[in-house]
Amino acid sequence: MIDAALWQGYTKTQFPRPATRNTLPRRKGSRMFPLSRRQFLKGSALLAASAATAGLQPITDAPVEAQAPQGAGERINIAVIGVNGRGGNHVSSLANNFNCRVTHICDVDTNVVRGAVNTVTQRQGAAPTVVQDLRRIMDNRDIHAVTIATPNHWHSLAAIWAMQAGKDVYCEKPISHNVWEGRRVVDIARSTNKICQAGTQSRSSALKQAMDWLKGGGLGQVLVARGLCYKPRGTIGTNNNGTIPATCDYDLWCGPAPVQRPLGRNRLHYDWHWHWNYGNGDIGNQGIHEMDKARWGLGVNELCRAVQSVGCRLGYTDNGQTPNTQVTWFDYGDKQLIFEVRGLATPALRRASVGNIYYCTNGYMVVPNYQTANAFDLDGNQVRTFNGSQNHYQNWINAVRSRRVQDLNADILEGHLSSALCHLANVSYRAGAAQPFEPRQNVFVNSPNAQNTMVLMEEHLAANGVNLANSQLQIGRRLTVHPTNENFPQENAQINAMLTREYRPGFVVPPRA
Repeated sequence: MIDAALWQGYTKTQFPRPATRNTLPRRKGSRMFPLSRRQFLKGSALLAASAATAGLQPITDAPVEAQAPQGAGERINIAVIGVNGRGGNHVSSLANNFNCRVTHICDVDTNVVRGAVNTVTQRQGAAPTVVQDLRRIMDNRDIHAVTIATPNHWHSLAAIWAMQAGKDVYCEKPISHNVWEGRRVVDIARSTNKICQAGTQSRSSALKQAMDWLKGGGLGQVLVARGLCYKPRGTIGTNNNGTIPATCDYDLWCGPAPVQRPLGRNRLHYDWHWHWNYGNGDIGNQGIHEMDKARWGLGVNELCRAVQSVGCRLGYTDNGQTPNTQVTWFDYGDKQLIFEVRGLATPALRRASVGNIYYCTNGYMVVPNYQTANAFDLDGNQVRTFNGSQNHYQNWINAVRSRRVQDLNADILEGHLSSALCHLANVSYRAGAAQPFEPRQNVFVNSPNAQNTMVLMEEHLAANGVNLANSQLQIGRRLTVHPTNENFPQENAQINAMLTREYRPGFVVPPRA
């Protein structure tokens, strides 16, 4: 049997712009040269100041120097920006593969680059150049393309700077920290004719065939897509004075985001995911993959019509700001997307923990990982299986050579739309208010399916020993969304301002022309 609760009562039912234009410093020549510490600090101080006082050339949407299309026999030089996490996979996948060379490794913390340097050296027979400031990567015209695996708050600006400097881009998920800057990445990719791939690797797998089959009526009409991020996360502690490594340029690490001192968490690295200034919680971390697949299965190519998100951070006390338990409803008219984050221990749902379930008129399909889909009829009999993967990096490189955006499996527009849904959920959550937990509270009045998911959330929390009677639940604001303008037409300027952020001088995402 299908989860009956999700079938009951099924019903149809311009952003503030930064005032400062960003600038990127230019240097004569195409070769980089070593910077002394004094030179580096002096340059960083200047770049942190406003563009007007620095006297630098303004950036426009046009690339400074468009790179020539890369033929099949021509080598592509790549810089990997951010190697402390996912960037390590970028290095190992691209070094000496697909007629590419990783010529530069860039990270603000010089203590984390050793593994990446060793990998490149072993693969390519020579050590890459190590750079601490990503702006020096943009300066270098010998670099044809970059991959970006920095913390979330840097993704959009780094991608924009790279494309404006004439480089193609592979950007990790989410491709943005907020809705507005994500759209700017898309705009600039189009205006510069750069190839920009989102790091949602499920798009390069057998799921393409599964989604085509699903949208083609394989199980009838798709009614509800459900994204699952059941991924236990432990406490990040209550230490407000975590150590900033001496090897890290913290001002540059913060970049467009506020410089927070004291640190507010135990660790500089990774725990930023759970602080709003830098991360987007698990819905925008692991959950973005499942959000992308949920939207893909629904076959929707714009934002939702309305959103509401409810959640809490329970099970432990720590300095994390983002919810570890979250239910979000996205209204697409005759379709719905329901997304659930569970950060405490929980069993899988239909053998999926980090994955998706699609409910259709003639059955359902379960996607339990990045490359597998199993389809069932209404009686639970398996009728189709899809499995297998391709190389997402190779797909990007092939498109870099062909210069055809349509060759990308995960064009930046797809990455933007899926990332933006995560951001919309968080805006709804943050614009809401905390109140005492009321059992079986009718929160999602327009969606019995989402309301039934709330019941499951309560059961999940109780199973983890959470005393709901003494707990608070953040009831997010129900927001009407203009799916093409990508704003909240019925809300005030304060709510719409949550679609963007105030950028620090020197690190401003350029406004629309």
